[in-house]
Amino acid sequence: MKLLILGLNYAPEGVGIAVYTTGMAEALAAEGHEVRVVAGRPYYPAWRIMEGHNAFTYARAVENGVDVTRVPHYIPAQPSGGRRLLHHASFAATSAFPMLWQALSWRPDVVMTIAPSLIAAPVARLAAALCGARSSLHIQDFEVEAAFATGLLDETRRPARLARAFERKVISSFGTVSTISPQMCRKLAEKGLPPERIVEFRNWADIDAIRPLDTPSPFRAEWGIETPHVALYSGNIANKQGIDIVVDAARRLAHRTDLTFVVCGEGPNRANLEAQAAGLANIRFFDLQPRERLNELVGLATIHLLPQLAGAADLVLPSKLTNMLASGRPIVAIAASGTGLAEEVEGCGLVTPPEQAHAFAAAISRLIDDPALHERLSAAARERAVERWSGSAILGRLLSRLADPLSGAAEFLPSGEQAGS
Repeated sequence: MKLLILGLNYAPEGVGIAVYTTGMAEALAAEGHEVRVVAGRPYYPAWRIMEGHNAFTYARAVENGVDVTRVPHYIPAQPSGGRRLLHHASFAATSAFPMLWQALSWRPDVVMTIAPSLIAAPVARLAAALCGARSSLHIQDFEVEAAFATGLLDETRRPARLARAFERKVISSFGTVSTISPQMCRKLAEKGLPPERIVEFRNWADIDAIRPLDTPSPFRAEWGIETPHVALYSGNIANKQGIDIVVDAARRLAHRTDLTFVVCGEGPNRANLEAQAAGLANIRFFDLQPRERLNELVGLATIHLLPQLAGAADLVLPSKLTNMLASGRPIVAIAASGTGLAEEVEGCGLVTPPEQAHAFAAAISRLIDDPALHERLSAAARERAVERWSGSAILGRLLSRLADPLSGAAEFLPSGEQAGS
């Protein structure tokens, strides 16, 4: 088959959505499908153009069997609500010509787009219409509601109503709409999408590459970490993570001489976070590490930390969760009871209510002070990764669907269960 994919984030970005869009495209190409991708210039999570790339030019190359066209777009150093809007709008504008040209000249069988960026999704839908291809929208984040939850948009203002109307219109225009958790599938149904057009397509972990370490992580020696326990947060440092609570927990546990907090990541909120942590000897900050060292990084953790703002737990299922579980370490997550994130972590870690730093800190202490509980949850985390998040299994279902000539549009992507079934 010939597949045309529109996605803002793509390799060499090594965290977040780019990992899964790239992995999917390369897996499809490896199986003999023709795959072309129109992507943005790499900038995430630092929100600055990566070395070796130009934010103002187009480029095209074959990367690991995938034909990739990179388009220029605006990259705000401080991504406020208005600047994010311009960021996504610029990508929609600059991606339009290569997408429509590919549709008319190459005539793909399937056109797929990844949200974020939802603003660019109409470009993909138009491309599919021009060449008679099947259309598919894959939602990693519910951008509009996440903007409300993080305060980037005021839900009571007219722009918010326009954003909701735009979201409904775009989602309903695609033949198939997939997303990454059962709760997010239910949210699609709440937005009025017929159940037969909704498909669950999870993110995944490379459970062969990410495995529990049998020996201490090399980062211990490199970073001079001498405490027996490490509470690790690794990933983007931005508003929707609610990561300030990690600093609060470090302050509450400053008396423990057996614990170091490590924050490994980049993003617009990092400088502010480091300022909050000034004077605390038990918290360290490091940059994101190369993807080939990911197993060593997640293996540094005694406990993984997964903060989340209240109201965001069913809008975004953090992509970092998959590798946390695969590493065979328990998680302390912040989520309200009954949310998708709480259900995913249950049995593999401890879940504390949003905005309760004392409970978050107490859960960390509990896992350190109860070795039997830590061991049991560690084993359960690895088992959960193998059962639910195996990359080979999830991508294998995708490949088998594509190989089936009788597969209809509603079956384009793999699913555990279709929403509503």
